[in-house]
Amino acid sequence: MKQIIINHEKLQTRIALVEDGTIQEYYTETSEKKRIVGSVFNGKITNLEPSLQAAFVDIGLQKNAFLHYWDMIPATKEMLEKEQSPDSGNDDIEIPDTTDVEAPENGSLGKSLISLLSNPKGLFKETKKDDKPPPRPRSRRPRGGKKQEKTVDVSDIPKRFKVKSDVIVQVTKGPIGTKGPRVTTNLSIPGRYVVLLPNSTHLGISKKIEDRAERQRLKTIVRNLNLPSRMGLICRTAVMGLSEKAIAIDVRFLLEKWIAAEQTMEKKKSPVCIYQEPNLLEQTIRDSLTHDIDEIVVDSKKAYELIRYNIRKLDKKDQTRIKLYNSPKPIFQSYNIHNQIQAIYGRLIPLPSGGELCIDETEALIAIDINSKKSRGGKDHPETILNTNLEAAEEIGRQFRLRNVGGLVIIDFIDMRSRKDRTDVQEKMREVLSRDRAKTKILPISKLGLMEMTRQREYESLQDATFVNCNYCNGKGLVKSSITISIELQRRLQELLRRDRGTTPIRVLVHPTVLARLKEDDASVLESMEKEFGGDLTFRADPDIHHEEFELINMRSGKKI
Repeated sequence: MKQIIINHEKLQTRIALVEDGTIQEYYTETSEKKRIVGSVFNGKITNLEPSLQAAFVDIGLQKNAFLHYWDMIPATKEMLEKEQSPDSGNDDIEIPDTTDVEAPENGSLGKSLISLLSNPKGLFKETKKDDKPPPRPRSRRPRGGKKQEKTVDVSDIPKRFKVKSDVIVQVTKGPIGTKGPRVTTNLSIPGRYVVLLPNSTHLGISKKIEDRAERQRLKTIVRNLNLPSRMGLICRTAVMGLSEKAIAIDVRFLLEKWIAAEQTMEKKKSPVCIYQEPNLLEQTIRDSLTHDIDEIVVDSKKAYELIRYNIRKLDKKDQTRIKLYNSPKPIFQSYNIHNQIQAIYGRLIPLPSGGELCIDETEALIAIDINSKKSRGGKDHPETILNTNLEAAEEIGRQFRLRNVGGLVIIDFIDMRSRKDRTDVQEKMREVLSRDRAKTKILPISKLGLMEMTRQREYESLQDATFVNCNYCNGKGLVKSSITISIELQRRLQELLRRDRGTTPIRVLVHPTVLARLKEDDASVLESMEKEFGGDLTFRADPDIHHEEFELINMRSGKKI
């Protein structure tokens, strides 16, 4: 049984995708830190960096957005085919149409769409059975024997995009750490069933739709949609089995959104957000509410009504059961997933056979180590190792989705001598990662037993979104021991006593744990120091002082030394 459990509060929204009682995906959003990935901005280019082959764009946030030259080139079919779709798979280009890669001028597209939407019958023309779908516009060679304009190249970018000029961009990766957001000029507006491509004539169908008859049916429907010029779309996997009318409604809904974006751009000066990606709750209904979801449970009346409204607006025939949770017991505790969520933040994750995963998240990469520990699942050692590694592969895929970790990942599997065993583990990893919405790429297990892989990450990880650096260790996870602090203090005191020859009485303020060390273990060392240099030392505990710090005060003047 698959369920979406939603805890909606004023300051935070938490959503868990649960399958047979086990949490498979987990998302959070606070009211102060809203997601901007997918939002479209009319920005202003602040500077071009030829050495980086990138532009920096002011989109109205604290940090300028990073726009690579390759992301400023209008997308061709080949580029769109390689891009990640909202279904986390590549989109197959089934419909052989041309790609006119020139982007439309600001405002021109909006006016054409407004005129189309003012006449709904003109937007989606009814076609008779014997009628052939209207041909898509093709780029032709101009008359007079002139050659067609060459394809835009990276070297042309500085000529076409000037500093202080406006550019419409979409955020593809949110700000993470010290880095600003990453953006592209190739726009896509996702709906529940299709993805609208405002600046492209590409028409595609998700590769996850494998049935040939269904692909042919969808191809015909998409061709019959009389889309505006320079406007393309991609069919998502959720479109399977839908009627042409239902698909047309979703397309029209997205067109209305893009018209509103064009109108905002015409009214307000850059930098300005012209299209805001929906909040986490609406995103979940749009992207995660598939046909295999049996139930949605939500503990907020407001969120309950919003979910019902969105489902009815998108698909009136959707039979997913929506349940309003009213019990005083917290919803995550009631569904036995509270402890599972707490375990997400742990460094060690137990495996069913007795082994464990050790996950360390660093700034540059994610390191994952598999330990066999008490694993005794196989008849002999190689079988035990294989079983543990297969369990680890399954759990690693789940932890990726729960923690939203990304970038470069290094996995240290337990060493396997058999090539077949290594192949089995690699295939298991591929099968597990196929369920991931994020784009992933894995390499074969090396001779050292390491698997290298990458995972796309649009947002900061769950750890970064939940925690701040510790005041004591500044994110290191370690603090100096009491003996180390005692040694550093003794060096400083010895320096002062030698300089002043004991003429200045000194009060030493330290953390209580350090004072305990000074009184019990190092008292004789401090006493001999006073006798040798004739000093006058007084020690006091101060719980407000950092464990690694100490303060020296001149008792006569009351000033810090």
